Amino acid sequence: MKILNNLFAQNISWAENLKKADPDFFLRLSKQQSPEYLWIGCSDSRVPANEIVDMPPGEIFVHRNIANLVIHTDLNCLSVIQYAVEVLKVKHIIVCGHYGCGGIQTAMDNKDHGLIDNWLRNIKDLHRANKTRIDSLPTEKDKINLLCELNVIDQVANICNTTVVQRAWTDGRDLAVHGWIYSIEDGILKDLKECITNLDEAAETQRTK
Repeated sequence: MKILNNLFAQNISWAENLKKADPDFFLRLSKQQSPEYLWIGCSDSRVPANEIVDMPPGEIFVHRNIANLVIHTDLNCLSVIQYAVEVLKVKHIIVCGHYGCGGIQTAMDNKDHGLIDNWLRNIKDLHRANKTRIDSLPTEKDKINLLCELNVIDQVANICNTTVVQRAWTDGRDLAVHGWIYSIEDGILKDLKECITNLDEAAETQRTK
């Protein structure tokens, strides 16, 4: 049986290095988590939330799935949002996609991929709704990357339409929903200028789409 001894060894080294830099780090971490950020990102192994923004454990509450989707029937994602907003009292929800996303490419290729096609249905619908704009671009890479951006913006809207976030805004909570995208090619985040902080802004965003 393979027990992945190398990963256990790396874990010990990682923990020891953190304790050398801050002897009480894990003691403090074990008592409470109080992150200000909820990160909803892609499952892609090249897009790790904490590392991208150079934050230690405990600073970001994370939910990841294929193509960073927020779907109204996904109780897993919705439960994460509820816990983050109502229990942890996060101040920011970040949807972070990435260029060259495999889920986006799969949604665009019109082939049968089995079970995952059901998960990607919303992206397929988004692709059809923006097909003229997407098809006007010169390269396949450009087309995929535009849909990656549009998908992030769509998920920001989906978060703003959840009862959890709408209730928080109704109660006067300081809560912002952001849309970002990450380039694996250079490691740089891009702000898509999609930042919604209240019900009025959410309604205005819906009207302009």
